[in-house]
Amino acid sequence: MAVRENTEDGGPETPPWKDLGAGLITGAADDDPSGIATYSQVGAAFGYGMLWCVFLTMPLMIAIQAISAGIGRVTGHGLMDGMRLHYPRKLVYALLVLIFVANVINLAADIGAMGAALKLLIGGPALLYAALFAVLSLLLQVFIPFTRYAPILKLLTLSLFAYVATVLVIDVPWRAVLGSIVLPPIRWDAAYAVGLVALLGTTISPYLFCWQASEEVEEIETSKRRKPLQDAPQQAPSALRRIGIDTTVGMIFSNLIAFFIILTAAVVLHAHGKTDIQSSAQAAEALRPLAGELAFALFAAGIIGTGLLAVPVLAGATAYAAAGTFGQRSGLEHKPHEARFFYGVLIGSALLGIALNLTPLDPIKALYWSAVVNGVAAVPLMIAMMLMGSSRKVMGKFTMPWPLKLFGWLATAAMGVAVVGMFVRWGW
Repeated sequence: MAVRENTEDGGPETPPWKDLGAGLITGAADDDPSGIATYSQVGAAFGYGMLWCVFLTMPLMIAIQAISAGIGRVTGHGLMDGMRLHYPRKLVYALLVLIFVANVINLAADIGAMGAALKLLIGGPALLYAALFAVLSLLLQVFIPFTRYAPILKLLTLSLFAYVATVLVIDVPWRAVLGSIVLPPIRWDAAYAVGLVALLGTTISPYLFCWQASEEVEEIETSKRRKPLQDAPQQAPSALRRIGIDTTVGMIFSNLIAFFIILTAAVVLHAHGKTDIQSSAQAAEALRPLAGELAFALFAAGIIGTGLLAVPVLAGATAYAAAGTFGQRSGLEHKPHEARFFYGVLIGSALLGIALNLTPLDPIKALYWSAVVNGVAAVPLMIAMMLMGSSRKVMGKFTMPWPLKLFGWLATAAMGVAVVGMFVRWGW
């Protein structure tokens, strides 16, 4: 059989599973401990009432992440770097502030949740565990080059199968679940509106856009053959095919895991009258008397695995966004002395996340609102991405095709409507 050329890297075409990288990692990182907490909260509070959102967000998430990856692959610039070159600085600075605040709160919640989960499993000091997890993630990012660190992150995505296993050990009334998906029991009140924005903000998050676009740039910089598609248009067919496969698989995986987490909380917690869940660790602990030790252990172990994946993504996305905003060198392949600003933000954001766990500020209560901040920040960033992806000045002849444009604008509109609806329900 003839071997086709992979024009992106200049070698034989790789098997489909080797095409999975930035998109798979991005999708898995979306189901971080803070995301698990948000999904558990809406499942406990509204039962099956938000399961339908997973099927709404799946194609929208695929489109918007493919657009972010495409911008990075075509231009050779990360999102904030591209925005700095094409949009008013005040807008870029304002978006960076929102992204930084939301990411640091998410980091604090994720770090704290990992410590709390390990304490639930083996006992001991949760804060010490949390700090050790954060330091471990930092050391791996700082001292292991990107080309060797990326496979570690890819391997950590397997930890999300813990939530598939959790559903398999509980009794799910599938007929009622399917009925709620076909005819969603939507509520028209402020609590439901805030929950919807939090779920969308957790699922479609600015840090995911920044990370995936930057990883495409990182792949270009670490490859001997890859170049921005504007400079090497012959690489476009295989590059865009790879991005499509990688992003589609990653986002389907992400949304299915979110579905299982919401479903677990709805079946076990909401059905037993436990409707107020404040953290992912609390959700795991609540499962123990209601669903048994195995469900509890799987859920708690999944928190640790996803945290080890998500903390570097959150810290890295924050550093990429800040470096791009100020035109500084960035990239995990660089040594710390070669990209001081980038690594300074990466380390500083992680240390702030640790510090928040030591203060009276309750990062778990702030978590829900960080998802809301993510939802609010996502709207202008998504608008900017859509304009960039449609601009020949930015993308040359590789402007986004109409299906991506359609679903990208639908994703932007859905997020915008949800945010406006939340403010209206609040009476603002």
